[in-house]
Amino acid sequence: MSRVDIPQWIPVHGMAGGDPLPGVADRVVISPYDGDEVAVVQESGPEAVDRAVTVALGALGHAPSAAERARILDRASALVRDRADVLAHIIAAEAGKPMTQARGEVARCVDTLAFSAAVARTMTGEVVPMDASDAGAGLLGFTVREPHGVIAAITPFNFPLNLVAHKLGPAVAAGAPVVLKPAGRTPLSGLALAAILWEAGLPRNMLCTVLGDGEVGQALVADPRIRMISFTGSGPVGWAIKAQRADIPVALELGNATPVIVHRDADVGLAAAKVAASAFTHGGQSCISVQRVYTHREVHDTFVQALLPLVDALTVGDPLDEGTDVGPVIDHASAERILQWVSEATDVGARVLCGGELAGGPAMVAPTVLDGVAPFTKMMTEEVFGPVIGIAAYDRIDDAITMANDSPVALQAGIFTARVDRAIGWAARLDYGGVVINETPTFRADQQPYGGTRGSGEAREGPAAAAMEMTRAKLVIARIADGE
Repeated sequence: MSRVDIPQWIPVHGMAGGDPLPGVADRVVISPYDGDEVAVVQESGPEAVDRAVTVALGALGHAPSAAERARILDRASALVRDRADVLAHIIAAEAGKPMTQARGEVARCVDTLAFSAAVARTMTGEVVPMDASDAGAGLLGFTVREPHGVIAAITPFNFPLNLVAHKLGPAVAAGAPVVLKPAGRTPLSGLALAAILWEAGLPRNMLCTVLGDGEVGQALVADPRIRMISFTGSGPVGWAIKAQRADIPVALELGNATPVIVHRDADVGLAAAKVAASAFTHGGQSCISVQRVYTHREVHDTFVQALLPLVDALTVGDPLDEGTDVGPVIDHASAERILQWVSEATDVGARVLCGGELAGGPAMVAPTVLDGVAPFTKMMTEEVFGPVIGIAAYDRIDDAITMANDSPVALQAGIFTARVDRAIGWAARLDYGGVVINETPTFRADQQPYGGTRGSGEAREGPAAAAMEMTRAKLVIARIADGE
């Protein structure tokens, strides 16, 4: 992979109030595909974190008007659209996401910012019917939404642009100052979006950035001036943050071991096509990548026969190649773990129908399909975060629902069936934040309220939902004057 030129308008260090923050060390951003250097950024130290929070705190209560915040977000959306090619190449280089999928992420970012602009224009409180009680006669009550305070936004590597937009867009819409820490492995996309928001007119002190991994994140989380944290990433880290900062709202969007149920009356060809298209996107490194497929025994063989040619047709290779379907996972350690999970499943009876090995590079896991996977294996209970799906047959829908629910994480699930009326009833029994019928559960529209339950967290993203998470209601009561 050739090195991608990083435009000069993207800072390669933390920023606060328009000024570069001092770095404590060089950090090389590495291509997960071939290990080449993509860029060198400056890691932030504790002093930089302190400065970023101080600057953001000074912006609290001084946000531009809602109308101006909406215009800023609209301008930023247009700038992202104009720079789509540059941004897609950055995503492909630093995250290893194939170019077609990177372009899709950029297009989603355009939408996320546009929906955030709509939230800025429409976000409101509510009128409280004070005179519903005798005590409230002659009073007018209403609520207004106010930011909790300075928000810490901590984002993952797998959607390094759009998941940053899902935090910055709602924060801008709500008038909340924010300190962003993008993923240490993929900081460039988040830095690019921050630069675009500043160029679009966002006051520099409304958005500050710091760079690094756990030490920097810990310094940010521990700062008592942070009054709300929005975190997307691994479960253990997210729950540790929530335990540490029990004094403030902590919005967690964590993992999933995404299940799909293919019932006996399903359009099996449609189900196979949807699974093949969504299980291996970005190397299966999406929180809602299809991972577990429960097929009714009557259609099991038909489903497998339809699926395998579609998987075999996927092109594995360089993410900067426009023809690549599946690129690398984020690093070799992740690839080794994924293959260990495959081995664990095969040791107790699963069959490898395709893949199950590296495919030309230390982080290149071949698209893998396992059949007959035991329900107690990690493959069928925890998030693999790789290009692997496990298939198991069932006889009764009750069994399929039980197996789908048998996981500590619960973001989205899917059902394929000809009977949508019955599927709606089954959806009520699936203990997930969202259930998708006759579509892959990897589907996410950026305006939808998105989030999970149980081990996946309880927060909701999507600009409107996230802006509500980032604000609190303040009640205002006034006595209504009578007469002249």
